[in-house]
Amino acid sequence: MNIENHRVVPMDRWLARRKEFLAQEKELTAHRDRIAAERRALPWVRIEKDYVFATPEGPRKLAELFEGRRQLMVQHFMLGPGWKQGCQSCSFMADHTDGMNVHLANRDVSFLAISRAPLEEIERFRQRMGWKFKWVSSFGTPFNYDFGVSFTPQQRATGELDYNYGKLRMSAEEMPGVSVFYRNDTGDVFLTYSTYGRGVEVMMGTYAMLDLAPKGRDETNSEYTMDWVRHHDRYDPAPVAAAATSGSCCHADA
Repeated sequence: MNIENHRVVPMDRWLARRKEFLAQEKELTAHRDRIAAERRALPWVRIEKDYVFATPEGPRKLAELFEGRRQLMVQHFMLGPGWKQGCQSCSFMADHTDGMNVHLANRDVSFLAISRAPLEEIERFRQRMGWKFKWVSSFGTPFNYDFGVSFTPQQRATGELDYNYGKLRMSAEEMPGVSVFYRNDTGDVFLTYSTYGRGVEVMMGTYAMLDLAPKGRDETNSEYTMDWVRHHDRYDPAPVAAAATSGSCCHADA
């Protein structure tokens, strides 16, 4: 994106246009609030299966993952059995997690990631990335398949998968998602919401910040726009502006 020739105006004209645009932003905010309210009003589904996950503390049922809270948010993290490392985009999502967790916990929300990889493979990658959030394994359970984020060889062979509430032509082994659960006083667990595809951008605070910048997300590949993302320990050094040259000697050996 070439922004070097972007329109430049005096401050009074900038301020007038900014105020016009503010009305659109307020409209979007009000609409987002309405959508959030409608989302909370969606019906729930009782979880009938007795899923058991491998955790660092031993086997735990889904209801035990709430850690005493009523609400549980799950990142369906793309890390399949035998993978050398987790998905870069899922890792980008997870990079935003540790800072949120104390705030979520204080609003009665527990957060964790679930992957199909065995626990030892999860722990190896989590240690490498330096993350503190809880991450458990659904290996050997139908959990990932039931939530539409893992796919059997037979499903993949068709070239068309049920993902994000529709049919997509792809043959992926794993896909991303976010699911939310509620546990009542009697210990019953309910699915309240799941989102996939671009819905998982809810975890990508970096994107919200980039959307404010002149170059935006700076993504030009329309088929897979996140090809710039790396694991945070695999980026090259970020580019810096070249030092300005002048006749000043303030940087000399004084």
